[in-house]
Amino acid sequence: MSGNPVTLDHVASPGLWALAWRRLRADKVAMGSLAVVAAFLLMLALSASGLVAADWEDEVAVNYAPPTFMGPDPALAAASARATQPVPDNAFDPLAPELRELRAQLDKQGVKAQRERRATLPFGADKWGHDIIKKTIKGGETSIVVGLVAALVAVALGTLFGAVSGFYGGRVDDLFNWFYSVFTSIPSILMILTVAAVLQQKGVLTIVLILGLTGWTGPYRLIRAEYIKHKAREYVMAADAIGASSWRKMFAHIFPNVSHVALVQVSILVVGFIKAEVILSFLGFGVPVGVVSWGSMLGEAQNELILGKWWQLTAAASAMALLVTAFSLFTDALRDALDPKLK
Repeated sequence: MSGNPVTLDHVASPGLWALAWRRLRADKVAMGSLAVVAAFLLMLALSASGLVAADWEDEVAVNYAPPTFMGPDPALAAASARATQPVPDNAFDPLAPELRELRAQLDKQGVKAQRERRATLPFGADKWGHDIIKKTIKGGETSIVVGLVAALVAVALGTLFGAVSGFYGGRVDDLFNWFYSVFTSIPSILMILTVAAVLQQKGVLTIVLILGLTGWTGPYRLIRAEYIKHKAREYVMAADAIGASSWRKMFAHIFPNVSHVALVQVSILVVGFIKAEVILSFLGFGVPVGVVSWGSMLGEAQNELILGKWWQLTAAASAMALLVTAFSLFTDALRDALDPKLK
């Protein structure tokens, strides 16, 4: 029997990450959320490098300068005019010549600088005359760094503890489960405040340690369950047959198959930790004086609201709400894309 031979081209099936990326690209909400998150991360990189908002502490406007669309504040303009009016000399004052010289120096320095300050800014100014939009960008750098690094610390601890507990089982598993039960029996906000009070030192590193050391319980529970399920699989038994060590089986063979769980946990915890940093800074356990974050801005804004100055609160809250919403939507889409049960 003659004829052309039939050849079958080998077509490799796409892997987990390729399928997940294909699903994400088909989800418009996920891609839009990813674009927003990427824009915030780009803003973080530019701010950290000093290309953007490096001069956020410059007093470029009058105190509480309103947004440009509101126009100059008549009360502030009147106060500035009164401050620049010359004070009449007292002819009977023996120190009159010295006072005249002192007023002349003040006019060259302070009053002149006050006249050079802007009466309005596009998004307003705080009580020191700092540009609110630059302050929001710089504050976002602190809050996002805290959220990302703390989430990585928490997931690293949770993955390590969950891998050891799920793989070894027995008394090792009982020990880690007892440790987990102790942490989860205490309300999270109480645990966070307790660790903050023990450390007794403000700073970005302190906040990262507080959140990282208290946020590992969720990743631990999920990673432990995955390791219990995977340690009896054929590929792990094959690795055991060729003499692979326990740590190699845990992290070279099993972990690549459960890494998507850790990735989703990172994205979930970033959102929670950004909000937690805001709460800590608002309560006075957050960043020190001289460092700005969205939490410290909201803490300042509570006093400004009494005076009717709402623009700092609006800027910080809007930026945080936009990032948290985008990150939450992307996390939900990523979790669905990595779920093998969803086609």
